[in-house]
Amino acid sequence: MPAPAIAQPTDTVVSGQARFQILSPTLVRTEYAGDRRFEDAATYNVVNRSFPRTAYRSRTENGWLVITTSALTLRYRVDSGPFRADNLELKTADGTTASPWRRVVCATGQVCDVEDQQREGMLIAADHPGHTGYGFAAGFQYLNNGVTATVRATAAGRHRIAVRYANGQGGDGKHESRTLSLSVDGKAAQQVTLPATADWRDWRVVETEVDLTAGEHRVALTRGAANTGNVNVDSLALLTPGQAFPAERAIDDCRFGTTCEAENGTTNADIADEHAGFAGNGFVAELVGGTRIGQRVSGVPAAGTYAVQLRYANGQGGDGKHEPRTVFLNGQAVTLPVTANWATWGTVTAQVPLPAGTSDLSLTCPATGCHVNVDTIGVASTTQHLQLGGYRRSLDGYTGNDGPPRLYAGLLHRDGWYLLDDTTSALLNKTTRPDRGAQAYQDGYVFGYGQDYKTALGDLARLTGGSKLLPSWAYGVWYSEYIDRTAADFRDRILPAFREHGVPLDVLVIDTDFKAHNAWNGWRVDPAKFPADFQDWVHGQGLHSTLNIHPSIQADDPDFALAQATAKGKLTKSGSRNGVDSYVFDWGDPDQLRAYLDLHRPMQTDFWWLDWCCDGSGSSQRGVTPDTLINEEYAKLSTLDRGFAFSRGYGSLQAGGYSGAGPLPTGPWAEKRHTLHFTGDTSSTWGAMKGTIGLTSAEGVATGMSNISHDIGGHNDTTGLRGSETYLDNGQVRYTTKLPDDLYARWVQLGAFQPITRLHSNHGDRLPWQYGPAAQASATKFLNLRERLVPYLYTLAEQASQTGVPMVRPAYLEYPNAPEAYSTVDTQFLLGPDVLVAPITTPGEVGETRVWFPPGQWTDYFTGRVYQGNSWTTVSAGWDTMPVFLRSGGLVVERTENVANDAQSKAGSLTVHVTEGAKGEFTLFEDDDRKLSARTRITQENGKVTVHPARGWFPGKVAKRDWTVVVHKADGTTKTVQAMAKSAHQRVVIDIR
Repeated sequence: MPAPAIAQPTDTVVSGQARFQILSPTLVRTEYAGDRRFEDAATYNVVNRSFPRTAYRSRTENGWLVITTSALTLRYRVDSGPFRADNLELKTADGTTASPWRRVVCATGQVCDVEDQQREGMLIAADHPGHTGYGFAAGFQYLNNGVTATVRATAAGRHRIAVRYANGQGGDGKHESRTLSLSVDGKAAQQVTLPATADWRDWRVVETEVDLTAGEHRVALTRGAANTGNVNVDSLALLTPGQAFPAERAIDDCRFGTTCEAENGTTNADIADEHAGFAGNGFVAELVGGTRIGQRVSGVPAAGTYAVQLRYANGQGGDGKHEPRTVFLNGQAVTLPVTANWATWGTVTAQVPLPAGTSDLSLTCPATGCHVNVDTIGVASTTQHLQLGGYRRSLDGYTGNDGPPRLYAGLLHRDGWYLLDDTTSALLNKTTRPDRGAQAYQDGYVFGYGQDYKTALGDLARLTGGSKLLPSWAYGVWYSEYIDRTAADFRDRILPAFREHGVPLDVLVIDTDFKAHNAWNGWRVDPAKFPADFQDWVHGQGLHSTLNIHPSIQADDPDFALAQATAKGKLTKSGSRNGVDSYVFDWGDPDQLRAYLDLHRPMQTDFWWLDWCCDGSGSSQRGVTPDTLINEEYAKLSTLDRGFAFSRGYGSLQAGGYSGAGPLPTGPWAEKRHTLHFTGDTSSTWGAMKGTIGLTSAEGVATGMSNISHDIGGHNDTTGLRGSETYLDNGQVRYTTKLPDDLYARWVQLGAFQPITRLHSNHGDRLPWQYGPAAQASATKFLNLRERLVPYLYTLAEQASQTGVPMVRPAYLEYPNAPEAYSTVDTQFLLGPDVLVAPITTPGEVGETRVWFPPGQWTDYFTGRVYQGNSWTTVSAGWDTMPVFLRSGGLVVERTENVANDAQSKAGSLTVHVTEGAKGEFTLFEDDDRKLSARTRITQENGKVTVHPARGWFPGKVAKRDWTVVVHKADGTTKTVQAMAKSAHQRVVIDIR
């Protein structure tokens, strides 16, 4: 059985079939079980519900259960059934009112859009026209992919379930009739045949008959073991005999006092997402004559006139005009002024009469059209549920030419609340939750944090687990290149060059060409390239290594027969490579998973790089995000004491394809416990480099993931510049490529302040000595700085694992009341609370960037110039420096000397950077990369820096240490004070006046 994750009984309130567990002042579990069987076991996402006791009040008034903590109030209408917009209300301490749960029940004769229903293992896509709503369930390409819709039969009797689908040529190359399984309330399934359609834009309807009682039912459309899948499903409908496929879409209410997404109402207009800055999943796009948006407003307290706010964009319309437009709100003309463009959103408020209770709100256009996009409709509400940060599976194929990458919403939102819906998550031992037939079940965690974003991240870490603390050497310097290397190359050329040029190195990434038999998906190390003692040599040099894996196997591989036998014959063909059949693995099947993992065991490495970019393996496991499932297995497979996976995350190749980055229903929540997130194959452009600036911090605050690794220099060459090495490609001698010197220097600078510093390319130069003197000097300087900063970075990483606050973070985590902290997320970030980094992302020997300095005083780490906070300044820098600033009161600890690597370099000499006249503290964390650790508190006050006695011990901890304090003074100069050979267990006071 899965481990329990039970909240304290005294912090639990039960109201009929609803249960509320008050976990913290800002976090409440909301669970509805129609059969009254509540779930206490840990789930794959939620591993802990044991929080410190929370003070709260619970009472019932006017038919509502009211739960109040110091940070939020939650109201549930007693005996009103499953959670939905009109019966569960959240109010945060700073005044936001929201309906966390949205539940769409499709009555007989209503369209049931699949994006409003429960899904298993599939993305919502919108790349083929003609669908309803904002997309369709894409693919049904894998076992157990499915959609489960909640329908309501208005009367008992014979019904038809109609499925709207498209069936073009599938990824398997076939264009033929396909099948899915349809079941009602968990009963025996029947097969549904979906004939081929002309193409993926051709939507048809197929029907099957069922007998239903009156009331709610759960209709599941699933790819079972006997089905062929490979279709897109747009919607379904429950119909009576003779009833036509409907046009009316089932929706949930827009509750009075909240702001609702326009795309969640009824509309006959298109729904789009190509312009940034919208709330929710998209917006209703460029309304024309005859189009309409409808919302069902509930909970109006009394008849009266109320403020209704529209959030909209009004750029240059399809009619070529850029002018104020008119819409009609319940027949009342409302003028929408122009906005700068389609990615600029404005608001306008109208006074609209509404009756008490429930009524309809309708927005229409004149016959000539109104040519605006509508994002939200707020009924007596002005707050917007705008995501802060966001995540995606990868940046594969990203060029940056069209701006920042599209990110998907996670935990943090501007209006201070979020629902983590855990309903579809499996239990922690990967068993699916029990089937409840027709009974409703919901399990979600309501976060109500206001602007206390750090508390929200802390709640998330306690609930779902913290970000993995990697070994300290992982925060040093990595070298990775997709090129055919051998042990002799590393031993005789590459590592000596690192040492000769004074460049540190901690991790060797061995890309795919190490493999015998087949360089792409072979399963043995080629002994001619990498003899058996290679890993011993790696460790002897103070390095660690990882091997690249592509998850498939050739039919002629010498290990195929044993793998197929271990899998009990269940490996399936998936295309071919060089004329030989390839076979793939279902990691959700225990036998196939065992066969897959056994293939790795003879190969020696410290950890594994799963490069799941292209091969058709996957997972049929219900309730677990496929990336997360296999990444956990890789973390356990590692030989390290704190093993981890190095891989893409949060989704699956099977759902989204190479560059598909959208979210899966099971969410991104468990990934951080096991994974260093590899963000995939970016292009070598200024735009791609710039795009990673915002992504790192965005991902951290959306998911709690702190360990994120981008390709420094990009994977896909765009320059065509000849590099310094040659290699053979199908017998042809070719040259590597390289970056322009300015792009290389700036990218390494940025990488030095990211969670992971990993040089990478596809047959491209990324080593400092492969560039001109100025770029080489810059890269060497910053890679050495990176290595010196490992003690500081490792402490931040440990803090992230405990507090949930990522190493790299947006300024609004520290300064939530400053508008500039939100507007600068794509151009600057904080490394910990005290270091501000503003990378230069433009060509030239001297570049500049406009920097916003948060409140306080900030000192340029390199030049010593002092900047006052709450101000903007344009900062310029050559390749020898970059805009990096130390907050007054902050302390930055680094190694005093450059070192070749972390593993062989005890931190016997440390330097503390402080600013003159400030007060602050920093607690240094050190350990043995296993379980034992020590903490050393360092304080600055009254002109003195005090190093307090270390608390804790681990084997190899230095007994004495040399301390250097660098004081950054207000006039731009520095003062250095030293205290040499001091015991780690004595109090050291250093006078810096």
